Amino acid sequence: MKDISRRSILKTAAAGFPAIVPSSVFGQNAPSNRINVGAIGVGRISRTHDLPAIRKVDYARIVAVCDLDASRLEQGQALVNGWYSVNRTKVYHDYRELLADKEIDAVVISTPDHQHAVLAVNAVRAGKDVYLQKPASLTISEGRYMANAVKASGRIFQIGSQQRSWKQFHRACELVRNGRIGDVKHVEVGLPGDPSGPDAAEMPVPAGFNYDAWLGTTPLVYYTEMRVHPQKGFDRPGWLRCEQFGAGMITGWGAHHVDTAHWGMNTELTGPVEIWGWAEFPTHGLWNVHGRFQTQGRYANGMTMSISGDYPNGIKFIGTKGWIFVTREGNVTPSDPVSGKPPGKVLEASDPRILDSVIGPNEIHLATADEHHANWLDCVRTRKEPLAPAEIAHRACSTCLLHHIAMKLKRHLHWDPVKERFENDDQANSMLSRPQRSPYGFNG
Repeated sequence: MKDISRRSILKTAAAGFPAIVPSSVFGQNAPSNRINVGAIGVGRISRTHDLPAIRKVDYARIVAVCDLDASRLEQGQALVNGWYSVNRTKVYHDYRELLADKEIDAVVISTPDHQHAVLAVNAVRAGKDVYLQKPASLTISEGRYMANAVKASGRIFQIGSQQRSWKQFHRACELVRNGRIGDVKHVEVGLPGDPSGPDAAEMPVPAGFNYDAWLGTTPLVYYTEMRVHPQKGFDRPGWLRCEQFGAGMITGWGAHHVDTAHWGMNTELTGPVEIWGWAEFPTHGLWNVHGRFQTQGRYANGMTMSISGDYPNGIKFIGTKGWIFVTREGNVTPSDPVSGKPPGKVLEASDPRILDSVIGPNEIHLATADEHHANWLDCVRTRKEPLAPAEIAHRACSTCLLHHIAMKLKRHLHWDPVKERFENDDQANSMLSRPQRSPYGFNG
């Protein structure tokens, strides 16, 4: 059925026919006001987190899905078709064809980490607004390129740092920013861990899976299911534990927690000036991201940050008059790992009275939203800046990657957050980027 336009309805009424139509035709949910969303990547995080959240927004409609795995593409289409009365969700194997679809206003990108920055850049250049799963990029250079491209495009961009839309994180950061624990001196960030794994033999690439495009900008390596994602079901994929595609938990959950730390520290648009630390890395097996680690960062304002898997999963702000600890009630998806030291309450303080403090009308009030995807879609309509725009996304991710570089080099590093270069350290600066395999890199 074709959408009925306002013009055709008025023309029919003028001809003497009754114009009895649903109020929604002229309301905020009219076809002309609806935001048509395309989904790039319809695996675990898309099915359980991104798409269900977008579905709940009544003025948005998921009209297309794209995946390099034909089986997942078919299942993604079936999932979305099941939500709507008309089974006409478009399918694309190539994201470039989805971006060329003029019906699509915005895209949600839920792919492996190594694809994030490239897809986001191409999406905003195609005129699409973007919701991007975290972390923002595979390398610091990619992240800067992406943030610049988003700014130049004028498109609405939201990174999936949904903790900004969770009440306890907003409350914690607002209390900290308003001095309820005095001057912040130190922040502890606790992350869950990832196990190493065995070696995995080469396997035939499954029919209907474009493995070369899935590898994208990264080197060509043999296919094995343990490196990619399960062919049956949507359990946690193996690529999360391969450095070829990401840095491990330092960016996986670190992108969330460091962003929250920056929010409370008021360092969202900068980064540390000094970083050091250590990590244990597997000596064999396919999965090779970091294991146990402890890294430190010092900021220009004197604040310091420690990140480790030995802390409880969450963020602890430590000030001259007390501390505040904030964490989640659970995981993003059922297959996400949790810390070995489960926290107590989601929001705690050295003095419980701190948590009852009232933020006055003349104090700092941080922006908030009821739901992160809904905030993005509202900003797509209003063209206002969302809670987690590109520059903030890049700064959180780049800080995580700085800590990762410190893990690798195991020595003090000095960083210029304005120039985004290490000071007098060619070896460290060589780790700001990786070669991009043709033809999957940035196009100009």
